[in-house]
Amino acid sequence: MSSTITINGKTYQGSSVSITNGRVVIDGKEMTDAKLPEHTTHIKVTGDLASLTTDLSVTAQNVQGDVYAGGSVSCDDVGGDISAKGSVSCDDVEGSVSAGGSVNCDDIGGSVTAGGSVNRG
Repeated sequence: MSSTITINGKTYQGSSVSITNGRVVIDGKEMTDAKLPEHTTHIKVTGDLASLTTDLSVTAQNVQGDVYAGGSVSCDDVGGDISAKGSVSCDDVEGSVSAGGSVNCDDIGGSVTAGGSVNRG
């Protein structure tokens, strides 16, 4: 499975994305031309992913595996767990959700830990 990943208007192909300290790694390879602007706080990834790790807030489509974010998470379906320092808003999550803020999701297969409110659709 390969997805289209757009960062600052440049498009990449891959399935596993890690964005930490402005460093972008897709499928284990650093994208040296994918530098984030200095004050980036939120990223958007289009296409389905195998996994997603970032120290920022993120908006993504479907993620088959786990999502780890230093900010908030907004996704469609997630096949694994979500761990976010901010709030989480997703459709179905097969695994567990751990959020520093509120959680707003449809079906959640595992447990939910939230620093704020929990709303299940």
